[in-house]
Amino acid sequence: MAARLKRDDEVLVIAGRDRGKRGKIQRVLVDKGSVLVEGVNMVKRHVKAGQGARQAGIIDKEMPIGMSKVMPVCPSCDKPTRVAFKTLDDGTKTRVCKHCEGMLS
Repeated sequence: MAARLKRDDEVLVIAGRDRGKRGKIQRVLVDKGSVLVEGVNMVKRHVKAGQGARQAGIIDKEMPIGMSKVMPVCPSCDKPTRVAFKTLDDGTKTRVCKHCEGMLS
């Protein structure tokens, strides 16, 4: 199955406590059906000092959020959109915005 969400896509969170926030996808976890979005779903973690240069204390960390809770934002019309797939003349498959039919990166 083709990927509707890819790394470096800008997405809008549509559900949960971070509803309305925008961010870029840093990582897609296909097996878990979730994505890691920068600045979204932040939690506090208590960490011990590591053997290297890691500092002990409380850190803010991004946790994965479900793919169904985010919606890609079209770069041309700047609106959250559903993704369609279109086959180009040269035979390659591309992702397309449902609103303006502009190509997603």
